Amino acid sequence: MKIISTEFITGAVSAKQYPKGALPEFAFAGRSNVGKSSLIKSLLNRKKLVRISSSPGKTREINFFNINDAMMFADLPGYGFARVPPALQRQWKKMIEEYLTQREPLTAIVFIVDVRRKPTELDLTLKEWLEELDRDYILAITKADKLSASERSKQVKIIKSAFMGKNALDFTVYSSKNHTGRKELWAQLQKLAHH
Repeated sequence: MKIISTEFITGAVSAKQYPKGALPEFAFAGRSNVGKSSLIKSLLNRKKLVRISSSPGKTREINFFNINDAMMFADLPGYGFARVPPALQRQWKKMIEEYLTQREPLTAIVFIVDVRRKPTELDLTLKEWLEELDRDYILAITKADKLSASERSKQVKIIKSAFMGKNALDFTVYSSKNHTGRKELWAQLQKLAHH
């Protein structure tokens, strides 16, 4: 996919602030520090775009980006960062729940997990949630360059068996560092956008 334009549209904390329009939309969800912003930047081939913070758990709203006037990306706040007060975690949960249940143009979720980590309860909760809401998702297993090939294939097996549920459309092993998986993930997104 050739990226001609990428435009930050808005940051939203509730449904009334979502951008209008009906472009196919892909949401990016994952635990804090899972490499979500790097994955989006790698996909879009942009060094600067996503407002990245050095301290995890900084994205406090859903950030919407218009890509080529052909699709929308929604960057959801990372979940499960320990230093965030419980009240704020509840607020996030509500915000993400509202988005997942009410957002009409939402085509699929790119569900991001770190290849080096064991599935956590929070990740599994998100998976169950997506299944319950009947939301399709693509599993993106990031930081692929951090493990040797044999460790990676062992971890990918564990992750796939934990997360490839009935709404999992596909999975991609991704490295934002060397763009492994970029072509495959774009192919999946484009196919879904044209459904």
